[in-house]
Amino acid sequence: MATTDSPQGMAAAEYPLVEPNPKTALSPKRWTLLNRSQDFVEALGYLSILWVIFTFLIDGGANQINDLHSTLGALDRLTALVATDLLLIQLLLIARVPWLDKLYGHDRATLTHKKLGKPVLYMIIVHFLAVVWGYAIAEGKNVIDEYFSLLNVIPDLITASIAFALMILVVVTSIKIARKKLSYEAWYLVHLFGYGSVMFAIPHQISTGIDIAGKPLAQTFWISAYLFVALNIAWFRLLSPIVFSAGHKLQIGKVVRESSDSVSLYVNGKNLKNFNATSGQFFILRIITPTQWWRAHPFSISAAPTDKQIRFTIGNRGDDTELIQHVKPGTRVILEGPYGVFTEDRRTKDHVILIAAGIGAPPIRALAESIAAKPGDVTIIYRVRDKNDAPLVDELNQIAKKRGFYIHILEGNRRHPKSWLPKSANDNFADDRVLQTLAPKVSKADVYICGPAAFTHAVSNSLLKAGTPANQIHAEEFAW
Repeated sequence: MATTDSPQGMAAAEYPLVEPNPKTALSPKRWTLLNRSQDFVEALGYLSILWVIFTFLIDGGANQINDLHSTLGALDRLTALVATDLLLIQLLLIARVPWLDKLYGHDRATLTHKKLGKPVLYMIIVHFLAVVWGYAIAEGKNVIDEYFSLLNVIPDLITASIAFALMILVVVTSIKIARKKLSYEAWYLVHLFGYGSVMFAIPHQISTGIDIAGKPLAQTFWISAYLFVALNIAWFRLLSPIVFSAGHKLQIGKVVRESSDSVSLYVNGKNLKNFNATSGQFFILRIITPTQWWRAHPFSISAAPTDKQIRFTIGNRGDDTELIQHVKPGTRVILEGPYGVFTEDRRTKDHVILIAAGIGAPPIRALAESIAAKPGDVTIIYRVRDKNDAPLVDELNQIAKKRGFYIHILEGNRRHPKSWLPKSANDNFADDRVLQTLAPKVSKADVYICGPAAFTHAVSNSLLKAGTPANQIHAEEFAW
């Protein structure tokens, strides 16, 4: 294990560093305000569900249940209302709208989005079957014959059926086994169908839905809900990135090789502080070339952003990231963001530990540059295969030397599959004990972790065993 408390391998030319942030207020009032804001947003979500159930009941939805046919009718109406409301919430969670992202962060919003997927699909399946079965009982036909008969009678049922099929496709491709076999681009393309499923479902809800059609109050609620979600998606996911990127004249300024498998892209523009980006956040980067314009990738900022430049350091992972490494200066780009709560705003303690592995170094490096801290307050731990071929290692050493931070470069293969540490003379000690020797104040510090999912989870487990409270552990994984 190569462990250093002082810089090693300093680059001949030092990177120009920005001035660190002024002293950060660690007042608990900030957390109280955040929790109250989260409670307010969550209350609105629950109230919307209660509202659609309430409108169903006051409209007599449960009063006439006396046989199988009437039970199916009530079931199809209630499941449709609740499923639609949850689906709109689900779309809003994954839309990466800034006001939600600032409250929950990308990972938590994505996790909640995933949890809603199966309940929504199950309710839509129940709704679909209840509708067709109910009509089949009323007309004395079997379910299949009745379905095809309804297609000729109710034109909007065709679009509803398309929406149903698209929803199944989206949920199936979201299953963990399926995601492992899909590239990010393929998954992204399939999930665009999620928007399509909602659009195809709208006509039959407004025109034929018993609880909506002809009822001004219900129509006002649902049209307002649809418009609210649609406008957030249209502006923040589609129009805003194009407008801001064009207005700030974003383009690749230069491409710098950082290691054998990583480069830094310098995105230049004017008045870039208007993006309000901070160290630790990430953008969705889109390279505007004939073959890459449709491919969007999440990349963390790798240096504290300035008014004229935002830098990303990108590893070659064998997919589209290999093409990005060869992009030419002057190429136009579109940035969507910034996103994420892997920032100093989530900090609660004076002491901070920054832990990175491999290409997880970019946000850690940016945080180290800009974080408000006194000498000795920050410890940097960088896990690498080879310290002579690790991205940003020289810059991290430079920052540590200039600001009086401790730095440990941990080099080599893992000592065993479940460990995040390399082989060393301390192999007899558990990971959490080694961590405590590297950072003695680990239980009283905020800890920021960035790296592969397995690495992040292993470090988090070590931190918990070392006594670090869960609310002081910060990590984002670009979950999808």
